[in-house]
Amino acid sequence: MDPQTVQRNLAAIADGFAKDRRARQQRRNLDKADFDALADAGYLLTGVPASLGGLWVDLQTSTRPICEFLRTLAHGDPSVALVSAMHPAVVVYWLLQDGPEVDEQKRWVAQTALDGHWWGTITSEPGSGGDIMRSRAIARKAAGGGYTLSGQKHFGSGSGITSFMVTMAVPEGEAGVHPFFLDVRGVPWDGSTGMKLVAEWDGHGMIATQSHAFDFTDFPLTRSHRTPAQGAGFGAAATLIAPLFAAVVVGVVQAAVAAARTQVTRRKDDLRPYEAVEWARIEQDAWLIDQAYEGLLRAIETRGADSLLEGLQAKTAIAELAESLTGRICRVVGGGSFNRSSHFGAAFEDVRALGFLRPPWGLAYDQMLTELWKRAESPS
Repeated sequence: MDPQTVQRNLAAIADGFAKDRRARQQRRNLDKADFDALADAGYLLTGVPASLGGLWVDLQTSTRPICEFLRTLAHGDPSVALVSAMHPAVVVYWLLQDGPEVDEQKRWVAQTALDGHWWGTITSEPGSGGDIMRSRAIARKAAGGGYTLSGQKHFGSGSGITSFMVTMAVPEGEAGVHPFFLDVRGVPWDGSTGMKLVAEWDGHGMIATQSHAFDFTDFPLTRSHRTPAQGAGFGAAATLIAPLFAAVVVGVVQAAVAAARTQVTRRKDDLRPYEAVEWARIEQDAWLIDQAYEGLLRAIETRGADSLLEGLQAKTAIAELAESLTGRICRVVGGGSFNRSSHFGAAFEDVRALGFLRPPWGLAYDQMLTELWKRAESPS
């Protein structure tokens, strides 16, 4: 499939999601049938190189179409869109690197996607502040080769849907954090095989993402042949993550503004002065969000991996504007809109989640300042 065909397929699926919006907003769980439909639509090809029949070409070429896939899906179901974002966000770490060992594992990862398997992530740890470089988990060498993981991990978005989950750990006897991945196909969550569910996801937003927390005890790990977390390839891959998450929230905002615009326009002559001013600000902020999103995509198309700063700035600006905008919609539309069954109340909580996604607020500003100082020292 080409990107245009996949986009049309996903648009049709998102339209179906939107027609069932009220029921979907009440869900606390994911439906595997949704992800089977996305796989059939060609979405999993985002994790497969074009040379192997997939959609991935390079960062400059492939970021926009993948983000547009996610923005479209978010018009219908934000939770499904966010979980879907994890797949290319994880697999891209292999796609952006080359070399004998990496190429072999890259082909294997691509084949899993071609076979219909979803990839996800469970990298965060309690007390890390969302910074994967602060991982304290130890990957211990197993007697028969390989590694095992013990300790707690959380924010395992898509748990129960994903077949493989990337995590971070410090290899026993080494310094520094390194990427690993877990094969969770058919693994029970009762601890009998080393993976125990300790907390189901109950976040205010993105409520149906199944971003559960688990306790691992000697659970088998596979070491990735990707660049270690300190390497340049790891930073290049991070450039894609911000636009993927931002695209989801842009889609949520666009759907909410369009729905609210229909309601507000019908009573535009009866708006109170406060409501009229708030609506003008909503339209203004919606425009700014669109500009930030488009500017981010153009920066990646122009600068490639050197656009990490633009990604951090755009993602953070979109997060702040989206939270403010959706809150205003609730006030203009009316108090009844601020509830879980309302499109607008649900959108407000869903977009708030962006500020807590990688990187979370504190880490995002730390990274922005670091990148700003680098630019100041090397303006070229």
